[in-house]
Amino acid sequence: MSGCEGLVRGREGPARGRNGPVRGRQEPVRGRRGSARWRKGLALSWKGTVRGRPARPPDQGFVTAETAVVLPALVLFAMGLVWALLAASAQIQCVDAARAGARAAARQDPPGTVVETARRAAPEGARVAVSREGDLVHVVVAAHPPGPDGLTLELSHEAVALAEETVGAGG
Repeated sequence: MSGCEGLVRGREGPARGRNGPVRGRQEPVRGRRGSARWRKGLALSWKGTVRGRPARPPDQGFVTAETAVVLPALVLFAMGLVWALLAASAQIQCVDAARAGARAAARQDPPGTVVETARRAAPEGARVAVSREGDLVHVVVAAHPPGPDGLTLELSHEAVALAEETVGAGG
């Protein structure tokens, strides 16, 4: 078949389509396993039907390419959300640790006990600082959130409490 491969041949004569000779137009032909094959022609046209159903366009591979581009972006976005949740959790732990340390310091617990109380509630690797200014005790807890080291972020919280020895002492 010189130059007419894949075209339907009538009993005699040149290749013919359903309504006459094929001239520069592609028509769908039912192939094996339900897929549509396209006849050779000059112009792209897929307005035809295959046995009463609309023919599928020849650009089915674009969905795979678009998915391959979008999927890594979605994975990075999900990883960012997980990191943000871990950072929020570490911040909440810093708040709880500072409050626990401030309560212990306000009760006049020894400084070592105050620091140990705050460290038990703080995230791993947190720094605890205890100070006193007059009647107030200050406890500061600072930590780095879990996750990649490239995303450096320091989370901290300061809690202040009134020392119990000064409560009720009026002057």
